Amino acid sequence: MNATPAPTATAEPRGDETPELAPQRLLQRLILPYEASPDIVPLYIEAEDARSGATGGAFGLGGASDRAAQEPAAPSSRGGGAAQAGALSQVDISEINDRYAVRIPAHSMRSFGTYFNAFPASYWRRWTPVRKIRLTIRTAGSGHLIIMRSTARGTLQRQVSRNVGGGPTEQVFDLPLNAFGDGGWYWFDAYAGDDDLTILGAQWTADADLARTEGTFSIGMTTMNKVPYCLDNIRTVAQDPDLRELLDVMYVVDQGTDRLRDHAEDLAPLQESLGDQLQIIEQGNIGGSGGFSRGMYEAATGGTSTYVVNCDDDIVLEPESLIRMTTFADFATKPTIVGAHMFDLNNRSVLHTFGEVVDPWRIQPALANPGAEMGHDFALDPLRSTPWLHRRADVDYNGWWSCLIPTEAVRQIGLSLPVFIKWDDAEYGLRAKKAGFPTVSLPGAGVWHMSWVDKDDLVGWQAYFHERNRIITALLHSPYARGGRVIKESQFMDVKHLISMQYYTEAGRLMAQRDVLDGPEMLHPSIGTKLPEIRAMASDFDDAAAKKDPDLYPSIHVDKPPRKGKPFTEPRRLMLPVWTVKTLAKQLVKAPKPRADENPQAAIAHLDAKWWRLSAYDSALVSNAEGTQVSWYKRDPRQVRDMLADAVGAHLDLHRRWPDLQRSYQGAAQQITSFEAWEKTFAENPAPVRDRDVVDGAADASATGGSPA
Repeated sequence: MNATPAPTATAEPRGDETPELAPQRLLQRLILPYEASPDIVPLYIEAEDARSGATGGAFGLGGASDRAAQEPAAPSSRGGGAAQAGALSQVDISEINDRYAVRIPAHSMRSFGTYFNAFPASYWRRWTPVRKIRLTIRTAGSGHLIIMRSTARGTLQRQVSRNVGGGPTEQVFDLPLNAFGDGGWYWFDAYAGDDDLTILGAQWTADADLARTEGTFSIGMTTMNKVPYCLDNIRTVAQDPDLRELLDVMYVVDQGTDRLRDHAEDLAPLQESLGDQLQIIEQGNIGGSGGFSRGMYEAATGGTSTYVVNCDDDIVLEPESLIRMTTFADFATKPTIVGAHMFDLNNRSVLHTFGEVVDPWRIQPALANPGAEMGHDFALDPLRSTPWLHRRADVDYNGWWSCLIPTEAVRQIGLSLPVFIKWDDAEYGLRAKKAGFPTVSLPGAGVWHMSWVDKDDLVGWQAYFHERNRIITALLHSPYARGGRVIKESQFMDVKHLISMQYYTEAGRLMAQRDVLDGPEMLHPSIGTKLPEIRAMASDFDDAAAKKDPDLYPSIHVDKPPRKGKPFTEPRRLMLPVWTVKTLAKQLVKAPKPRADENPQAAIAHLDAKWWRLSAYDSALVSNAEGTQVSWYKRDPRQVRDMLADAVGAHLDLHRRWPDLQRSYQGAAQQITSFEAWEKTFAENPAPVRDRDVVDGAADASATGGSPA
């Protein structure tokens, strides 16, 4: 929209009649990207007007919006107004050269109803005592400001508007939060008149005395052989003075073989800049849960930090996110876990999820909001035009790519379960919720992280941890007898992997089931040894061996083509029982065709490697999710018979012993997550001494005339 809108009624008090202000505290300020690039600009500022995507009747009368709230969202653009025609026109990145200010060209508009600049009013309404906020906008030049708000349905509403003009002026708007019970945002749009209008800055504030505390935080960042990412994040922290005012210590827990101290040329200036605010701790590879637990432990026992922020090493950090998370936690009515959202590092306008819960019947992650989608692209569907983004998402947990946890909660409920990877963050959120510490995934606080959409960690060595840790989480937190659907789904997954010729994956799952049955006592002792044990099994399975190119394998040979040339299709639900019996009978009894061991029968892309397709072959070349390697799957009836018998036996034991196992795991939970248990594990898993360490130690000793330590 280019024309300046006609003047409308203004709100009192006017900018030049502002009464004496109560002491205010900054909640959120207008920001623009440090390094503007077209793929992230839509998260900060937009150059077009937008219309609500909400449609249909109110009062639950069955309008289109009511149906949309109950139906899964389609992956394509569903925004209203301009978004329906595709991506909005973007702000020219040459305009963005200031972190907190922006110039709006004459006869143009800019909207700050964006992910990083709209104010998430419903979250402040729900989780804090704040019931009114103050928006202060500093401008230079003539133009018009419109303060907008939305409802939980995604309806857009004008709150108040005001003309501005002349030299630098300050406009103050007092805005209520009473009507944001289920959702809704505030933001402002700015229109330039005949001349340029400059937004010199904007701040959302509230009465300072409403804050429960004024805290500081430590960062616990776990890293393993991702030195460049880690150094970049340390550099981001070091260069942000506002963030450093709140930072106590950045603990970097280095569990890799390529260690930060091996890169002294890059690390030294950062260490000099941060001083005691940077502490690097080296320990053995005891997984993400071991690394995060170490950071949580150090922050909680350091005696200074109000919060600890668990961070992955391979993120790109928006530093303002940490400030916003800390401020929100300070104002929260009770000590609260505050998480940041995750954006796709390789597609930076794409949001992973807006909030997640754990489905209690299945013990699986699920989207918190009806109608929400994974992988939402703000460049295609802006915040203002996407109704489901306006409904508040109440979550069970937040991923530990960036998640602030009160140290008070850590001291009360302990550290992570010693589960290496998978389910540590979700289980902690469920445990914290039971203890009275809610989790909030806070809009406007986000980081960029490598997406796992194009990965498949349900196949390979990680399958062990998925299976074991999900069952343990069910034992600890499922409200249903015998874990609801967990045992049944687990058995289904075993069958799917077996008929897909994924025997290495199934071997890991069987080990996981046996380890669960052995009880919780071995979780700590095995945390540093389980991964090498799983990987050592790989040499026994064809499907675990991989080569970089399909041409490195024998050529494809098909004995019998598909019937009438038709591709394999997924069996219909009604026919699935019959299909499963027939397929298992073949897998258990029928010998593979003799030539299948000499030549694969098909080359199957990972996207097509579904269980119902793989089950039709005796052997096949299958590419991995990353597209970097190819494995040769070979059907083995003996493996199927033995593994299926083991799986059936394990699941019968899980079903029979569930009440006893539940009592055992729940009884041990407090001890295995305790500081004392983790202290022992930290001590028993020091960083391995490498050959280069011995050489470097000898050289240092020679130079000083001493002996190596």
